[in-house]
Amino acid sequence: MLSDGDEILVPFADHRANLEPWPEAQRLLADRGVEVRVRALPYQAGSGDYDHRALDRVVGPRTRFVAATHLHHVHGGDMNVHRIRAVVGPDVPICLDAAQSVGHLPVSVAASVLDVDFVVFSGHKALALPGTGAVWARNARGPVFEPGGWQGTPNTVGIASLEAALDWLEAAGTERIARWTVALAARLTDGLRHLASYEVLGCQSSLAADPGPPLRQRRHGIVTFRHRGIPSDDLGFILFSEGFMVRADSLCQAGADEKKDGSVRVSLHVYNTVDEVERLLAVLASLD
Repeated sequence: MLSDGDEILVPFADHRANLEPWPEAQRLLADRGVEVRVRALPYQAGSGDYDHRALDRVVGPRTRFVAATHLHHVHGGDMNVHRIRAVVGPDVPICLDAAQSVGHLPVSVAASVLDVDFVVFSGHKALALPGTGAVWARNARGPVFEPGGWQGTPNTVGIASLEAALDWLEAAGTERIARWTVALAARLTDGLRHLASYEVLGCQSSLAADPGPPLRQRRHGIVTFRHRGIPSDDLGFILFSEGFMVRADSLCQAGADEKKDGSVRVSLHVYNTVDEVERLLAVLASLD
């Protein structure tokens, strides 16, 4: 239970779905006479990663809950939630948005791997039909989580598709999928690095010729960029006319930068090929 003066840490530059519920919870609590504070998780300038060193200055004795992201939906980087746990201590519940990681890389809820209390993800990012998802709870800290909802006919077809998709992903092997998508993203970022008209968002060290261990520094199947002269919406239409399905807008990211400038996101998965990446780079190079 939250009391007056308690604090929630929220990622203000992650997907809006992992931001908006918490100010809403703050408003609902205020209607009941409970005033809690929503504070921003700090970010490193230019990289898109959480600033775990600055987090020391944000966490305090009234920190009661943290919302974080496993894999960033714009930058494609692992947000290193274990570093957050190291700062907030063993007793603060952490809710992890795993929409971009479930189905794309191994996700283990073992305390030695992901010491979080809630994991949430959407089914359509894991090859299932839209309108499905899941919430996992450890129930080790605080009151036992009891799932709620509304009465009525469930999305039976969607739920069946989610079960089938997760079974397929497990059989295919998420470690193999991760190696494949990381390699494709590395080829795309390597190509973009040599095109002067493009700016790749996120950690710039991953664009170096030798970025270190691939699974640590490379993007996990997500590459987001801008053209320095062509608006992102127009670039998205150009790529669509060439047969590429990309996302071109603010990408549902909270914060002023993305909303103002927009960007183009390429999301790679097990069904994509090296030839497709090479063809995409050829089209982008023709606009350089």
